[in-house]
Amino acid sequence: QVSLVESGGGLVQPGGSLRLSCAASGSIFSINRMGWYRQAPGKQRELVAVISSADRTTYTDSVKGRFTISILNAKNTVYLQMNSLKPEDTAVYYCNAVVVPYYRGHPENDYWGQGTQVTVSS
Repeated sequence: QVSLVESGGGLVQPGGSLRLSCAASGSIFSINRMGWYRQAPGKQRELVAVISSADRTTYTDSVKGRFTISILNAKNTVYLQMNSLKPEDTAVYYCNAVVVPYYRGHPENDYWGQGTQVTVSS
């Protein structure tokens, strides 16, 4: 089994910064992709940023230039540096990992963290 543990959410004023962290642990052979999604009240969950094992990154348009995703492969940890935060960034942020568990050739599985609240308000 694989678990994801998130940290770093909280309350911040508009224009402020936060850094989210997500550490994957368990029966991991390799990680193909890690990323962050968010869900605001009354809205569908949306992709924020993802990073592949080859360090290719994808961002949703609304966060480009403000958020940066990075990964520390040695620790199976992904980070999301969020700068110039806006009230519309308020949401529960979920970590996601696409993992090959146990051994090479095992089908990859999709795992989710519990979510961490980010609130941007004055």
